[in-house]
Formats: sequence, structure tokens, C-alpha cells
Amino acid sequence: MRLARLSVRQKRKFKVATTDSARNYAIAPNLLGQNFTASRPNEKWVADITYIATDEGWLYLATVMDLYSRRIVGWAMSDSLHRKLVMDALEMAIANRQPPPGLLHHSDRGSQYASDDYQALLTQAKMTCSMSRKVNCYDNAPMESFFGHLKTEWTYHHHYPTRAAAKTDVFEYIEAFYNRFRLHSTLEYRNPVNFEALPIVA
Repeated sequence: MRLARLSVRQKRKFKVATTDSARNYAIAPNLLGQNFTASRPNEKWVADITYIATDEGWLYLATVMDLYSRRIVGWAMSDSLHRKLVMDALEMAIANRQPPPGLLHHSDRGSQYASDDYQALLTQAKMTCSMSRKVNCYDNAPMESFFGHLKTEWTYHHHYPTRAAAKTDVFEYIEAFYNRFRLHSTLEYRNPVNFEALPIVA
């Protein structure tokens, strides 16, 4: 395993702003209301952006999580915070899951999520938009928790000379470890894939 040249403590000093408040876009109400439970897959999704340090600069990661199983159902990575990043993650989630109309999609109120293009994608998929209150990370706590696990369990222990190296490693964490092997107390100590395979109790 590669060792990071910066200590975990040093890396945590960096704070990158991934949320650019949507000053010129309409803000959706907080319909999720910190109710992070779901009765079935594709009922509630949450989305957010984080960043990973590399020698080439920041790598930005956008993810979409299904609250029923805490599974990451869509993700995208880029060296830019342009709205295409979050749109690629959502399009991947839609292609993977084919959600029915009425899904509740929750994010922060950043310009990427509030943009006309992203909102049009939500409308096309017949999703209902929900947004966190201003500067309130608790409104999207499950996604914040995922990012915390990603960094403390994985990326803080690696040194990435290139963004390509980081992309490969993040892919491994999401698809090879987190979705298929990481146990969650909220899922009765099952991993997301196994939890979704259980019969749904009416």
C-alpha cells in the first residue's frame, strides 16, 4: 500500500468549497427533512460532491446514494466542478436503476444542482427535488458519512501522483468494497448489495 506524504492531520487542514450557492436559481424546499429512511429501493436518493488531493490538483467526486440500502448508485469524477460532473453521476444512477416516477432527490443548494440543466434532468426523470437548508450539512448526513468513510478508510492512506490513479482507487472503494462488502449498522450489519437482495417487508 502506498503511503501518503501528508499525514491525515495535515490533509484534514484543507477545506475546499464544493458548494457555490445558487444565487441565480430557484431553491427547492427541504422535503427530505432529515428523514433518512426509505421503505424500498429508488424511493429516496441523496447527492453531493467531495474532493480528493492528488499531485496534479484536486479530483472532484460526485455521488448519488439510495437511502434504502446506502448503496452508491451513481458517481462521476472530474478535475472541474462544472455541472456536468453532477449530471454524469445522476445519469449513471438513472441508467443503472431505472427509477419509477416520484423518486425524491435531495442535494445541497449548490449551483450545480440548482442549474437549469440539472433540474431539467430531474424533470425528465419525473423526480421530486429537495434541497438542504443553507449551510446545514446535517440535512444530507448519510452522504457526509459516506465521504467521511471514503477518506478515513481509504484515500487518506494513499498518495495519488495523478488524478487517473485516484480515479482507479476511488472506483475500487465504491464498487469493489463499499457497495459489496462494507457493513452498516443501519442495514442490520449487512452490505448494501446484500441488503437490497432481502425481501421487502410490507
